[in-house]
Amino acid sequence: MIQLENLDPKGRDTVSVNREELKRIIDQIPEQDAVEVADFIGYLHAKRERETLKNLESANVTSMEFWDNQVDDEVWNNV
Repeated sequence: MIQLENLDPKGRDTVSVNREELKRIIDQIPEQDAVEVADFIGYLHAKRERETLKNLESANVTSMEFWDNQVDDEVWNNV
């Protein structure tokens, strides 16, 4: 059975799994289930990439809004 812990080092609620135990479980599952596990892991990677991209896009919009003002526009128009 997998041991689950409910707190991370900062005391936040989370669930962590012993990776060696997880590897052992994966080694014991049928091939068809292994394919589904691999698909799910791919989904998790894609989800993280989308979240990262969304955060970068948000940061970009925020920084562009900072520079989009009349004072800076006037200064750059005279450069």
